[in-house]
Amino acid sequence: MTAMRRWLVIMAKQPRAGRVKSRLARKIGSPEATRFYRVTLSRLLRAVSKDPRWTTVLAVTPDNAAGDPVWADGFSVIGQGSGDLGVRMQHIMTALPPGPVNVIGSDIPDISPSHIERAFRLLGDNDAVFGPARDGGYWLVGLKRRPHVPRIFERARWSTKHALKDTLRNCRRLSVGFADTLADVDRRKDWRKWRRGDPV
Repeated sequence: MTAMRRWLVIMAKQPRAGRVKSRLARKIGSPEATRFYRVTLSRLLRAVSKDPRWTTVLAVTPDNAAGDPVWADGFSVIGQGSGDLGVRMQHIMTALPPGPVNVIGSDIPDISPSHIERAFRLLGDNDAVFGPARDGGYWLVGLKRRPHVPRIFERARWSTKHALKDTLRNCRRLSVGFADTLADVDRRKDWRKWRRGDPV
């Protein structure tokens, strides 16, 4: 039997001022926040998109940005669709061909291929996997998607400290594994660490 393909989906926003990192922009200004996002996304794509252990798909918003030349070549670019973050992630989980799926954000500077591989290994033993973020959200969510695709994103309070807790509430009948905890960069002090080249 042929092994099912592993799917890594990177959710990204079109990297233009006023569209990305709004919380960070309030602290350091929109130009610097946009630069942070562009650099972090570019580094992430270089680090994980060519890894032969999975197939990378870039899911972008707005949908009409899928043809923007800003995206690197060499992998599929799709639109995220409409609705809140949960609706869009559920759509991705349902629409992709068979195989385990890990979805990650595009603004976590410390993501490495080893983090992604560990998350896929956890899906070998669990129905779902989460990579917690230090702010109460999560930088990664994965589903085995067998024998069906569970609906785990309903009624979650996105962009709050409750996002992970709310999503886990929908996973009560699933086995869940936890990957490494990483930090989003929404605070000035974390952005300064990033600028110095320190781990966030």
